[in-house]
Order: sequence, then C-alpha cells, then structure tokens
Amino acid sequence: MTNPHLTRLILQDFRSYPTLDLHLAGRMIAFTGENGAGKTNLLEAISLLSSGRGLRRAELADMVREQGTGSFAVAAEVSGPFDTVKLGTGLEPAGPDGQGPRKYRINGETASSAAAFNDYLRLVWLTPAFDGLFTGSAGDRRRFLDRLVLAIDPSHGSRVSALERALRSRNRILEDNSSDATWLSAVEREVAETGVAVAAARRETVGQLAGLIAKERDDTSPFPWAELQLEGTIEAALADHAAVDVEDMFRKLLQANRARDRAAGRATIGPQTSDLLVRHGPKDVVADRASTGEQKALLIGIIIAHARLVAATSGMAPIVLLDEVAAHLDPRRRLALFNTLHALGAQVFMTGADHTLFTDLPADAEQFLVTPGRVDPLR
Repeated sequence: MTNPHLTRLILQDFRSYPTLDLHLAGRMIAFTGENGAGKTNLLEAISLLSSGRGLRRAELADMVREQGTGSFAVAAEVSGPFDTVKLGTGLEPAGPDGQGPRKYRINGETASSAAAFNDYLRLVWLTPAFDGLFTGSAGDRRRFLDRLVLAIDPSHGSRVSALERALRSRNRILEDNSSDATWLSAVEREVAETGVAVAAARRETVGQLAGLIAKERDDTSPFPWAELQLEGTIEAALADHAAVDVEDMFRKLLQANRARDRAAGRATIGPQTSDLLVRHGPKDVVADRASTGEQKALLIGIIIAHARLVAATSGMAPIVLLDEVAAHLDPRRRLALFNTLHALGAQVFMTGADHTLFTDLPADAEQFLVTPGRVDPLR
C-alpha cells in the first residue's frame, strides 16, 4: 500500500485567502483558530482535489474571494511512490456569458476532470454537516453513501448525475402529459439502465464496507462498529437477479407507475428513494435511537472503516479530512481517535477552535494557527 501525502498547498483568491503558500511536513496536521478564521476553507480546498463539489457541496462561484478577480485556484504538491506531482483546479474568470469554466491540471497540463487526480490520491472526510445523518432524511444518507462510493469508484459521480438528468427528463414528459410514447419509453430505458448501475455500485460498496467492519469488529472499541444495510426495491432485486433482468423489471415498473408518478411529480420507485440503514452494533439498536455522543462515535467508526476500505481497494491510504471532530469527544475517545488515525498510515488534516484539543497528537504532528487570510506554525 502506498501513502501519498500533501507537501504543499497553494491558494489564490479562494474563500478568505487572497494568497497562501503552505508547506507541510507532517502526517497528522491540525489547524486551530477562532471560529470564522478560515480553518474549514483549507479542508474544502483540499477536498476539491477529488471528484464532486467538495466537502461543503458548494457552488464554485461561492468559493471565489469576495474582493477577488472572480476566479480562484487551488493547487497541491503530492508526494508518494511517484515523483512529486502538482495537482490543480480552479475557476476561470467569468466571460460575457457568465461563470467561467472549471479547470483541472496535472503538472501544468490540462486534465479532463478531477477523476484524473485519483491516480495520485484519494480523499475521505467527515464534517459537522454529517452529525444529524442518522436522524435526518434518506436523501442525506444517500448523498453520504454516494460520497463513500465515489472514493472507491471515481466513475460513480457521473452515473448519479446521469440518473438525475434522466429522472428530470421523465418528470418533464409526464408533467407535459406528452403523447410521444416512444420518447417516454426511451427515457425510461435510460433511467432503468443508469438506475441499476447506481444501485449496484452502492450495493457493492455497502457490502464491502459491512464485510470489513464485521471482520474487524471490536465490542470494546470507543468507536462502535456499525451494521449496515441498503434498503430499496432495485437493490433487493439485484441480490437475486442479474443486472440486465433487473433493468427490464425496473423499466416495466416505471411504465406501470406513470399515472402515479405524474400525480406525485416524481418517480416513486428506484434508487433515488433508497435508504442506508445503520444500527449500533454492540447495542443492537437503530442508530437514531443511540445518544448524540454514541451517534458521533458510530459515525467516526464508519469513516475509519471506509478509509481502510479505500486503502484496501485502491492500494492507496487516503488523505483524511476531519472538520471539528475532536471538540465533541471526551478525552478517552479523543486519544483513541488520534492513535487510530496514526496507525492508518494516512495523512490526516483536522480542525478545531482550541489548540489544547490536540495536545495528545504524536510528537511528529504539525499544528498551525489560522487567522483571517493567514496560516502560521503554532509554536
């Protein structure tokens, strides 16, 4: 297994940073500073070196510094078993037609998308936005699951986007009450094909993750093991039938449900309605019935297991981004988290308002003080 790591982070007009050139030497790195200083902005910048919209899922235009040029750039030097490589992404200045295009570069050469970065690094993250995951909506859990899948299968994002586009097309046709049955059937065929592909990828990842968790389960761990199950009509069908047969079944369901879906304004069956079910393994209770602290620990346990799965499937220890994770842990769990992360062999970036949260980090860890527009070593 390889252990890629960032040795330099360069920002230009990104969020609160006019410019930044930060050199990094540690495997475990903590950014501390007051709320609003720009700590999460640093993690978000790193997260853009992966497929998707980053850890905030923000629009690109929202990442541009308010007093800037209307564009931004994020670049990082990454070291690993390969020669040091420079990865970059950003938003070009707006043209006469509106927002400029997003750009991707590897060693200064144009790349087609962020998927090309996956040859050099993988990323996993946990942010406070996930704290209500188990009590929130099924849609939140699907997005969380899709992020887990994307770290293992970089093409998953394009499948999910294709499914969303096909579903929107079908909704418009049904809303218009079009009599063009051929057109509607063609769109439903596309929904079935992409939908089954999305469901299969989610099912594969959940199965792999559940298997890894079962193999490494430890009832005494401060981060309880999770029991995972993917619930959905298409996912259940894939357990017993070939994908091509499930596509045919899904297409027939879409055709049979046209009247109901027209009334609902959406497709009522498909992977867009599936849910990730989670149980607290040692206590054998559904996750949303666990205490707030137990839910946080359970979520951290899932992310740690996912990082191990990414390493096992890609051959690369992922870079781990943890935003404000230590503040909600008692000292015992905090020390256990640091020890577990150190044992992963991955580079880990963490944020926290209070630098004393990180006093138990290994001696070779780096800490930085973040103030508006600046990042300085904490001595």
